[in-house]
Amino acid sequence: MGHTATAQAGSGGLTATEHRLANGLRVVLSEDHLTPVAAVCLWYDVGSRHEVKGRTGLAHLFEHLMFQGSAQVKGNGHFELVQGAGGSLNGTTSFERTNYFETMPAHQLELALWLEADRMGSLLAALDDESMENQRDVVKNERRQRYDNVPYGTAFEKLTALAYPEGHPYHHTPIGSMADLDAATLEDARAFFRTYYAPNNAVLSVVGDIDPEQTLAWIEKYFGSIPGHDGKPAPRDGTLPEIIGEQLREVVEEEVPARALMAAYRLPHDGTRACDAADLALTVLGGGESSRLYNRLVRRDRTAVAAGFGLLRLAGAPSLGWLDVKTSGDVEVPVIESAIDEELARFAEEGPTAEEMERAQAQLEREWLDRLGTVAGRADELCRYAVLFGDPQLALTAVRRVLEVTAEEVQEVAKARLRPDNRAVLVYEPIAPADPEAESADGTEDPESAATVEATDKNEEAAK
Repeated sequence: MGHTATAQAGSGGLTATEHRLANGLRVVLSEDHLTPVAAVCLWYDVGSRHEVKGRTGLAHLFEHLMFQGSAQVKGNGHFELVQGAGGSLNGTTSFERTNYFETMPAHQLELALWLEADRMGSLLAALDDESMENQRDVVKNERRQRYDNVPYGTAFEKLTALAYPEGHPYHHTPIGSMADLDAATLEDARAFFRTYYAPNNAVLSVVGDIDPEQTLAWIEKYFGSIPGHDGKPAPRDGTLPEIIGEQLREVVEEEVPARALMAAYRLPHDGTRACDAADLALTVLGGGESSRLYNRLVRRDRTAVAAGFGLLRLAGAPSLGWLDVKTSGDVEVPVIESAIDEELARFAEEGPTAEEMERAQAQLEREWLDRLGTVAGRADELCRYAVLFGDPQLALTAVRRVLEVTAEEVQEVAKARLRPDNRAVLVYEPIAPADPEAESADGTEDPESAATVEATDKNEEAAK
């Protein structure tokens, strides 16, 4: 079935048509003949929130396994074929989805569709112990390089674990723990594929210089025979009270360049008008060098070298307002925290000015245009709204909803949510680098040095 491509008000003239195959695969097409390229984007409705205790990181691990070959494509062939045809590709994993995407010269579109269909339908034919061990090591190394062994690298996982209680589906992040990655078996991966990598659990979007009729014919040809699967369990409930009810706090002593204050505020779910209002509030407060917090901490007080406040939008759980401030020189964190609370209280009392509202809405409009301005970005947005909200057309009018939010609504969400009793706080305190000569003459470690290392080793988790 399909829908006509009628441009909606506020869509900038962009259109999209929707179709569904007999096996349940949802297809979204959007023509754009400006340049001779086409983007293919495939979202599977599976992310870290679908994982169970003891098997965290499996969704991300499987993202890597999807590039290890399938029935007709051996080894690294997916990369080789796409790049050899002049295209680019990748995949990512989040709390709420796993996606795969290619941008191709328009005349190579059929190749990208065939490749995605081949691994959706036949990955198990190529999934073996060798590929499992290979990608397990890749993911573990990614964790070391991007999270465990970089300054502030563990902050996201630590704050997420504070903001979402033990047992909550968002308590752990997509990167997973080393122990769980080691524990994952080949049968775990095969069962994961059978459960989640089915056409009726996916949305395929194709955007660009395409012939819709021919594109649909290729999709039916390559995807139509893949059987659906009805055994997917519903994700666990992510509902939480609007307010945490207390300030949660953790101090981390690590080898970092400067003291830092990071905080996560519990905010409205994505897809709601209140979430758009929260996005505008955080943009006014911390969205760039014209924001209130940057002007106060970096420019005026000179107590910080960086200050930002952004929104992590989540549909299946409360979103998070993400505050990140790096201190200047020897400035203590309480000084920073006091100034932040003053600014948040003033904003809750007064709300944004007309100029701030105009600037924030213009900034979010530009970001929306940036996402939809490329065929790859538009394909991703169409998939996002189809998977998370059931309607890809919402992607084309998202900015209209942001522009309709009033200053009073922005003030209201700030007053209700940006409070000290509704945040998880992470404070980084620098420690001196370990002294390689701290070992005694008989080869044993200095006790104080050993204790420091042990404490640091406890802070080893991160997220993608």
